[in-house]
Amino acid sequence: MKKTLATVAITAGCVAFGAYLHARYTEYTAAKAPVVSKEDVVSVFAGQLDASKVAMSYAPTDFTEAAAKSVESVVHVKILQESRQSSYGSTDPFLQFFFGPRIQPQQPQGPQLTGSGSGVIISNDGYIVTNNHVIESADKIEIVLNDGRVFEGTLVGTDKTTDIALVKIDAENLQPLAFGNSDALKVGEWVLAVGNPFNLTSTVTAGIVSAKSRNMGINQSQMSVESFIQTDAAVNPGNSGGALVNTRGELVGINTAIASNTGSYTGYSFAVPTSIVQKVASDLKEYGEVQRALLGVSIAEVNADVQKKFNLDKPEGVLVVDVNEGSAAREAGIQSDDIIIAIDGKPTMTIPQLQEQVAQHRPGDSVKVLFIRDGKEQSVMVTLRNVRGTTEVVKVSDATNVLGGSLRPLTDEEKQKSHLRYGIKVEKVGNGKLKESGVRDGFIILKANRTPLTSVKELEQITATASEGLFISGIYPNGKVAYYALNLQD
Repeated sequence: MKKTLATVAITAGCVAFGAYLHARYTEYTAAKAPVVSKEDVVSVFAGQLDASKVAMSYAPTDFTEAAAKSVESVVHVKILQESRQSSYGSTDPFLQFFFGPRIQPQQPQGPQLTGSGSGVIISNDGYIVTNNHVIESADKIEIVLNDGRVFEGTLVGTDKTTDIALVKIDAENLQPLAFGNSDALKVGEWVLAVGNPFNLTSTVTAGIVSAKSRNMGINQSQMSVESFIQTDAAVNPGNSGGALVNTRGELVGINTAIASNTGSYTGYSFAVPTSIVQKVASDLKEYGEVQRALLGVSIAEVNADVQKKFNLDKPEGVLVVDVNEGSAAREAGIQSDDIIIAIDGKPTMTIPQLQEQVAQHRPGDSVKVLFIRDGKEQSVMVTLRNVRGTTEVVKVSDATNVLGGSLRPLTDEEKQKSHLRYGIKVEKVGNGKLKESGVRDGFIILKANRTPLTSVKELEQITATASEGLFISGIYPNGKVAYYALNLQD
């Protein structure tokens, strides 16, 4: 009898527990993630989604809705280059030092596919975000939509400091991907990587946010900004420029790099957060150049030695090593040995966090800087400035006026005749920095601040963002090599 009662009790308990689990499961799976209506679709030029729409999904392991939204907005970016090689007609080591090793010239044979990546549609009229490193060597950009349609892409602008580029195609009624709030991402949250690895179109992989505000030191450009979202979603060659989305199908990052000794995915991938992407793309569309806001300080991480020196509770924050003359920080009263711990209420416990917060602003914006001085917290309002130390908008078109002269890219015939792969020709020197530096008519500028030049726009962008000077190297039609230093401060 006792055994019978015990069996009945156990059975009843199991039934009750099973009913409880079923009820909770039904409640869990019936809960719907926040739905973003068409009116909520936010292009890069319209600002962030409402904060209420960036809460974590109720069902983070169901990726079907997010995948369905994102694959239609992610495109295949194909890079085409003219099939040509070049030499400088000389084995002179001096020439090779500046312009690379000699290669035997060949006749142009038309554009050839040389690489590919991914991109993300951010407006219904054809603006697409991708990585700068995906398109920087392209003579022609070809965009393939998920439905198979093919368009020629026009480069609107690039930003090497964040590795972001903006491309435009002549199309309407596209399906843009809504921008989510990358600041709201939490470590451990599920995300999807959407792109075209190994030319496998519309590929979706899943992982979690492994870390935020990572600085990998992979961007070697001047004043580079690295504050990556680290994930373990599988990303391979071809994913660059693709979408990192949350479980609601909102764009939270642009996949950019992997940590690998082989060139293929081995565990971790990195994405530029939308807090940076959105601002960069907006600037490129409006001005053709990113409006870089600067505090004007030299900084260092707060390590254990700094913590001990300043008697801090934790080794957190960003140490101000030096304050530049005429900078925003100096004007606001920030001093060496101040430790910056927040910008506009958002923690800046590492250099990447500080860079990310400042990178979201334009020159002329005012931010509240919280810092520690002599063991006490203080705050001050700082009006950010550009690389020239002013609050004015920097326009690419202004750079041509600064340089002075008539500039154009080399024709294919000129490249073949001079055995060059790229270059900008100074047809006629006008009043400006070129003339002041001694540049003469006919000079072919090959590199500016060590960057090879394939278009006048590239030279304008480099000039617009050069903080002090511009170093150009090139060659005259008679074969004479020359290089010049241009002072942009006067």
